[in-house]
Amino acid sequence: MFGYPGFWQILIVVLLVVLLFGRGKISDLMGDVAKGITSFKKGLKDDETEGSDETVQTLEPGVTGEEASPLHKEKADIS
Repeated sequence: MFGYPGFWQILIVVLLVVLLFGRGKISDLMGDVAKGITSFKKGLKDDETEGSDETVQTLEPGVTGEEASPLHKEKADIS
């Protein structure tokens, strides 16, 4: 029934948006969207680096984390 919008229909819609909001407001809005995207990517990158900064303890088979924690404290006191 309805097909994809043609070139002229898209052009008319874009011209109406520019006339209603003005070129300055649209560029400000796009700048805010870009800042939001870069902030989101930076937040994801920070989360990845925080996860890799955590120390990973290797335990012997059969040793739980509670049993290994006093050893970890002793090593921390030595250094």
